[in-house]
Amino acid sequence: MSNASSPLFTAHAVLFDLDGTLADTAPDLAAALNKMRTTRGLQPTPYEHLRPHASAGARGLLAAGFGVSPEDTEFESMRLEFLANYENAICVHSGLFNGISDLITQLDQSQIPWGIVTNKAARFTHPLIPMLGLTTAACIISGDTTPHSKPHPEPLFEAARKVGISPEKCCFLGDDLRDIQAAKAAGMFSIAVAWGYSGQTAPSQWNADLLIDQPIELFAQVSIAAQW
Repeated sequence: MSNASSPLFTAHAVLFDLDGTLADTAPDLAAALNKMRTTRGLQPTPYEHLRPHASAGARGLLAAGFGVSPEDTEFESMRLEFLANYENAICVHSGLFNGISDLITQLDQSQIPWGIVTNKAARFTHPLIPMLGLTTAACIISGDTTPHSKPHPEPLFEAARKVGISPEKCCFLGDDLRDIQAAKAAGMFSIAVAWGYSGQTAPSQWNADLLIDQPIELFAQVSIAAQW
């Protein structure tokens, strides 16, 4: 991994993770979890405790809020309850991270194809994307678009097919170790972002090809050019 000032890679397409990379969706995910707690007469779990688990979805948040794991008998019913809560209030407090809108605008103006590859199921992704204003994405690959989800490379291969750019000419940005693992398995240039949720390990430990602290750094560190 390097943060050198000269471009490290030439990308003809840019692919992004969604939660924790493009959009700060943790507030609404935490609210869905805390609605479960309040209906049970429990105090809400502090947001700062839940936020790092947002990229892990229902599994991570149920573990953080209730200490429940997929092996527990009540997990599936609680998972469905959580997802219903989230679906009913999916974009109340969510929004793009600072600098993302400008980054997307610059990609669009430069006619660089960009797309979204998320483990979030399509039933949530498709209504959320327009609410966030991400309507110019060349592709949206959800967690159930292919038979596999990240860290498997197939969602990234599918994204590359959709944008018409070979994987080795794409870069992929994500805030979770699974994103970096998927990018490497797909042969894409892997970029860890420091503004997301990160989970239990620091992005500097993921062995990504590049680590950036702000969206604007993408253009300073990577040469991005249309493929004609």
